[in-house]
Amino acid sequence: MGPTFVIAQGGGPTAVINQTLVGAALEARRRHPGCRVLGARFGVRGIRDGDYVDLTQRSEEELRRIAATPSAALGSTRDKPDAAYCEMILKGLREAGADAFIYIGGNDTSGTQAILRDASGGDMSFVHAPKTIDNDLMENDHTPGYISAAEFVAGAFLSVDLDFRALPGIYAGIVMGRHAGFLTAASAAWRIDDDAGPHLVYVPERAFERKRFVDDVKRTMARHGRCIVAISEGVSAPSGKSLVEELVHPDMLERDAHGNVRLSGTDLGQAIERILSEDLKGIRSRVDTFGYLPRGNIGMISPVDAKEAYDAGVFAVDVVSRGGGSVALQEEDGLTVMRQVPLENVAGKTRHMPDDFLDSEENRLSDKGHDYLDRLLPRKFEPGRPFV
Repeated sequence: MGPTFVIAQGGGPTAVINQTLVGAALEARRRHPGCRVLGARFGVRGIRDGDYVDLTQRSEEELRRIAATPSAALGSTRDKPDAAYCEMILKGLREAGADAFIYIGGNDTSGTQAILRDASGGDMSFVHAPKTIDNDLMENDHTPGYISAAEFVAGAFLSVDLDFRALPGIYAGIVMGRHAGFLTAASAAWRIDDDAGPHLVYVPERAFERKRFVDDVKRTMARHGRCIVAISEGVSAPSGKSLVEELVHPDMLERDAHGNVRLSGTDLGQAIERILSEDLKGIRSRVDTFGYLPRGNIGMISPVDAKEAYDAGVFAVDVVSRGGGSVALQEEDGLTVMRQVPLENVAGKTRHMPDDFLDSEENRLSDKGHDYLDRLLPRKFEPGRPFV
């Protein structure tokens, strides 16, 4: 009998996370005839509870259909295991006879793997496979899930800009991203010309000031006759607190089980609406909160993103044979290559958008920021330039 692999998915689902799952499952079966591949339902909870799907028994045809399906097919979790929880996970892995555990997720997932590895005594391999639309994992040029979500955002803002050329006013779109602005930056990827929106981009890496925001909008309206704004849900005030905490009454804030302020709801949108109505009276305006829409949209799955996610799963099985670690997508001569990096280099850390991706004087992307997006998000559409 061959080795036993356990695979789980953690954190927010994406359009291509199942590609990584299936890439790992099929590669394990190919490399190790007679192995078992168990998929834990709802992340590490499934390991704790002994709740598995036997992926060894599923046909390749079924698995490849799952690979092309958005969301996390095994179910996910946002549990952040402490030492006691990790002991239960290790107990579950040993009861399943696991030789390797591949956990697909973000930096918290990598952190869980580091804790489990240290507590295991070296009797099994722990591998982190990357996943996040936030694109905020250290050691990675970009992460599986980002390109598909970024194309959704780029297409949405291209469309909104065309809409507001016809009926001018102010538009603000709030995009996911608690600590990093990469996804919000993608709003500027497919601008049709220098007059196009988004004209203003606000990200967590740069403090948001109400007066500066209002002045920026007024100046943009005077220049273009309309103003398209992209705002990260995680933008912070000069105090360092999230803008939601600064603008919304504490009694109205929602928090998750870990005490984090919920950013993906409508609170920030309502606060921005109040700023526009109070400080920019009489101007047609609209605020939309994108919420979860970009992260798993079946109509915007990038073939490049899907292939890279699959390859990350395949490479994760290789990393098992090397003793474990984190899979990283790195750029080399314009190509994406897979690398093995230590779990500690990724675990619990956040990769922020580089400062030189932003214009030093204005709230918009720099040429270097546009160059990064041009490499990852080639234009899909070539609309005609409107007459207005």
